[in-house]
Amino acid sequence: MKVEIFDFELPEELIAQVPLENRASSRLMVLDKQTGETKHDTFNHILKYLQKGDCLVLNDTKVLPARLLGSKHDTGAKIEVLLLKQIEGDRWETLVKPAKRVKKGTTIAFGDGILEAICIEELEHGGRILEFRYKGIFYEILDSLGKMPLPPYIKEQLEDQDRYQTVYAKERGSAAAPTAGLHFTEELLKEIQKLGVNIAFITLHVGLGTFRPVSVENIEEHDMHSEYYSISEETASLLNEVKKQGGRIISVGTTSTRTLETNASSNSQFKAGSGWTDIFIYPGYTFKAIDGMITNFHLPMSTLIMLVSALAGRENVLNAYNEAVKERYRFFSFGDAMLII
Repeated sequence: MKVEIFDFELPEELIAQVPLENRASSRLMVLDKQTGETKHDTFNHILKYLQKGDCLVLNDTKVLPARLLGSKHDTGAKIEVLLLKQIEGDRWETLVKPAKRVKKGTTIAFGDGILEAICIEELEHGGRILEFRYKGIFYEILDSLGKMPLPPYIKEQLEDQDRYQTVYAKERGSAAAPTAGLHFTEELLKEIQKLGVNIAFITLHVGLGTFRPVSVENIEEHDMHSEYYSISEETASLLNEVKKQGGRIISVGTTSTRTLETNASSNSQFKAGSGWTDIFIYPGYTFKAIDGMITNFHLPMSTLIMLVSALAGRENVLNAYNEAVKERYRFFSFGDAMLII
């Protein structure tokens, strides 16, 4: 299957640069996955499309303010560090820029020296293993010095860092936000629960691989990135009960979808556990876990639009995307939402 069949024309001005003042005021396109029919609404009307007994599955990962601006200890040269993954203790896999200035043994200082990092290993493509040194609590220092690692297509500075977190973010570890969840407010979640809709939480720590373009011609040759996930006993039991009672499982975001589809058995049962997933979902995939999905509008030829196309059909999705362009929907992380049911 060729990557190019997931391409579409997207005017650059439709890429949302800043979040809306009210999270739930974004637009909502509702896509019928069977017929391809669409409706236009606003996200705060999402209750109209949910039913008592359904279950919304939210990813409660919390984005680390993982972008650090520092300087080399010896020369003062400016260095940017992006935390990717905690390896063990104070050792982290990172991306550094400019990488050529950071060799094994290089020391980088941040915030007048309250945080230091020593390069202990050089990896490919600007990757470095850094060991951090500090006094106090690492995450508190990171909160004071770090900046949100916004996607490369967002050029504007984010005034309020919390706007790149969901209101239910809890488990630290992501390099990017599960952006479908950014549309929810605490008030809206309470209204959803009052309707009799279950809310379940899973955790998947989003890696920067989610923004990595597909560089092969044939989808089957793409090497999917790996991400850590966790499902609690409480969530697994709830999901199994919802399935048993005939309720719909609606995942919020592609991250929740990948977690659930990784975890579900062949007979659509869930179990508590954690691990790493590199599942790559594209048309031809048979879904075991979810019945619907809330998601944002994704990049052309990305693994995310392929996942959405697996659920609703490539033709239906591309028709809906072309309609979204025509109707001037806002795209990507701070953009509008789509409900597929």
